[in-house]
Amino acid sequence: MAERNTLEKLDLGALSLEQQEKLHQFKTRIANEKYLRSHPEVEMLLSDFLRSVFLIYPTSLFPPDHFSDPGLPKKIQEQMNIHNK
Repeated sequence: MAERNTLEKLDLGALSLEQQEKLHQFKTRIANEKYLRSHPEVEMLLSDFLRSVFLIYPTSLFPPDHFSDPGLPKKIQEQMNIHNK
């Protein structure tokens, strides 16, 4: 905690606007990666969606009702179980 308080006292004015934006993008990327690593079901969900796009609906940009399928959570959980074996 003490380290965080020290970091909060840093002079952000020492960074240019471009550097501040790059720092913000870097922090956002880290936060996104932490989230994705702690939620592997997101990868399964996207993988299932892309499989549908390329195999089931190759002429359609968006498979109809893919994300509103009531069986989708069970399907993703089954894939998670298979993947984690």
